Amino acid sequence: MALLRSRHSTILESRLDTKPGTFKEKPNRAGQTHFVAPELVRGTLGKGYELYRALEHPLARAMFIMFIVAEVHPFVDGNGRIARIMMNAELVGAGLRRILIPTVYRDDHLLALRALSRQRTTEPYIKMLDRAQRFSAKVDFSSYDDAHDFLARANTFQEPADARFLDNL
Repeated sequence: MALLRSRHSTILESRLDTKPGTFKEKPNRAGQTHFVAPELVRGTLGKGYELYRALEHPLARAMFIMFIVAEVHPFVDGNGRIARIMMNAELVGAGLRRILIPTVYRDDHLLALRALSRQRTTEPYIKMLDRAQRFSAKVDFSSYDDAHDFLARANTFQEPADARFLDNL
């Protein structure tokens, strides 16, 4: 929990109104999804961490940690970002490639999380992350301009309503 809070504090340090690194004090929701109540955040994350530690494969651990943080939504803001940071830290720590979730792929990402949360259906979540990881592995970050051009050609910076994710470049 200390690492989660520290990373959250770092990414939102310039937005003091969001109380960086501090767990939420009021319930939060997105649409019809109500997240874990503030008084249950620590316990739920603690139990989630126990389950996370029991997983052996780094990809399984990464996928689980992203889901648990997104599902609990422990902060006022930045929950999706910190969930992806926790996932990618797990992957990088194991020598695996990061998973980018492009803006254009946001709806697919949220629908897959919702399916896992509401219907306990894992397949869309696994397929979504697999697709994102396969795409992410194609990006050559050795040159900023080349990486930016590649990402732009794939429509990654576009809103989901305005473009289609071109991950087969």
